[in-house]
Amino acid sequence: MTTVTLLHPGAMGAAVAAQAVMAGHEVLWVPEGRSDATHQRAKEAGATACDSLGEALERSEIVLSICPPQAAEDVATTVAGHAFSGVYVDANAINPQRMQRIAEGIRPGATVLDGAIFGPPPGGRRVARLYFAGEAHAADMMEPLFKDTALHVRRASGGIGSASALKMAFASYQKAARTLAGVAHALADAHGVGDELTAEAEVMASNILSDPGYLPSVAARAWRWAPEMEDIAETLRAAGLPADMAEAAIAVMSHWEADKDRNDLSVAEVLSHLRERPAAR
Repeated sequence: MTTVTLLHPGAMGAAVAAQAVMAGHEVLWVPEGRSDATHQRAKEAGATACDSLGEALERSEIVLSICPPQAAEDVATTVAGHAFSGVYVDANAINPQRMQRIAEGIRPGATVLDGAIFGPPPGGRRVARLYFAGEAHAADMMEPLFKDTALHVRRASGGIGSASALKMAFASYQKAARTLAGVAHALADAHGVGDELTAEAEVMASNILSDPGYLPSVAARAWRWAPEMEDIAETLRAAGLPADMAEAAIAVMSHWEADKDRNDLSVAEVLSHLRERPAAR
């Protein structure tokens, strides 16, 4: 049995804790200053209350930080102040630079793992994935922690920061796409064609994010798509809707301007062009 301290039992954290408890491990948490809702989540997860963070850390081999992203550094600093010497897992949705700062701040006492959670709070039929990057011996401790549960442990390629980068890459598409869907439906609704938009969306191809081989054709057509996006931006402004995302798409497409009709380019080449200044090629 491994003893884990969870910081703090939000909806995702409590669900992760419940999976560890289900696998036969002990999960500790500190109730001081927490809301009634947090108390209830921790209770339902089977977590054990401790009188203080110091007590919890002293008893634990692993700390799981699953908190609001903006609090990640503060939580890590608090743990570092107790000279924790086990494995510190930051599983928050933060950028790689922040993850590196957290790792530097909590060492040398603790071993740090960079973590990223994908999917809904696990439990029942809901399955999530937990990616880790960091020292192999620390990552080895995580796999039995969630053995045969709804939280599947996977290893990210690379060192500290790579799991966070994976989360940022996925979330940049997932959240922007949903936001853009809101703008698209608002525009269609303003012109009374909401039902038709939904019907067209239902016959669209599968998730583009899962098919990066499609990207060279996007780069090759960006020179035609950018002017269309300008018209889209103008249509949005005329309907009183934010045009920021359309304008941002135009700026991104400008990096592919020199790829006009270049159907011979590889995925690696068109991705590299996004890292260059548009005028550099």
